[in-house]
Amino acid sequence: MQGLAVATLTVLTLLHGIHEVGILVLVGVIGVARAFEFPAMQSILPALVPPALLPRAMAAKAGADQTATIVGPALGGFLYLAGAGVVYAVSAALLLLAALLLARARYVQAPAKREAATLKVVFAVLLGGATALLPIFAKDILHTGPWGLGLLRAAPAAGALLTSLWLARRTLERHVGMIMYAAVAGFGAATIVFAVSTTLWLSLAALFALGAFDMVSMVIRGALVQLDTPDAMRGRVSAVNAVFIDTSSQLGEFESGVLAAWLGAMQATLVGGIGTLVVVGLWMLMFPTLRRRQRLQGEPDPPEAPTLP
Repeated sequence: MQGLAVATLTVLTLLHGIHEVGILVLVGVIGVARAFEFPAMQSILPALVPPALLPRAMAAKAGADQTATIVGPALGGFLYLAGAGVVYAVSAALLLLAALLLARARYVQAPAKREAATLKVVFAVLLGGATALLPIFAKDILHTGPWGLGLLRAAPAAGALLTSLWLARRTLERHVGMIMYAAVAGFGAATIVFAVSTTLWLSLAALFALGAFDMVSMVIRGALVQLDTPDAMRGRVSAVNAVFIDTSSQLGEFESGVLAAWLGAMQATLVGGIGTLVVVGLWMLMFPTLRRRQRLQGEPDPPEAPTLP
């Protein structure tokens, strides 16, 4: 569906028949297709690799996503020199090729039966929208030009990419619950550093760390959702998960924009970082089972130490 929609954009552009309504309709079709694609892709992954390799597989997939995030806009800008129709044509060809490759995918194992995940092993994080305010930081706070803004936009993806490559080669063996909480806390701390920074190099380092911490928490959370969800419910759980993932960025950017209008960009970002740390502290108290989680799968959590009278 996505490939056909982009192919239609290609034809309309080359025939000079493109207009705003057509673009909106086709982008809507792409959005509908992606809404079905995400839970399907998430659900099929545990059947393609053994459970023990699932976190590494998810890290490898995340690394591919981050590579596309970095390379895609640059490649699109280069192709745009030949015209928008060429950009659409290449995108349509790659999407259709991806569909053909997916059609050749085969299950290599029968997924193990799992018990339903409970509220105690579900983790919700409201991430700050600092990246939405990057143009303001680049111009008014860091006093840099377009090249600096480009570096700022690439820094989180670079941190996430390098971290995903590391996670794809190593398996998290112990204390995954605390590692996840520490990663989210690190995300909040990096956001605070970025908020108060007035130098480009420190801001780049903070954004790099922000992307790295986010990748760690994302891989652990994604693996827990896949490994703790019963097979029959994985598609629905992934669909609900997709709603939060796909809307959190937009809602976070809206929240950051509103706060920036009221308080200023630095203050809005600072509030987001502090709020992340507060949420981590509350969730550690509210979900002790997740805090004590040792392994991603296959090991019961140790009992909590008794409270002395």
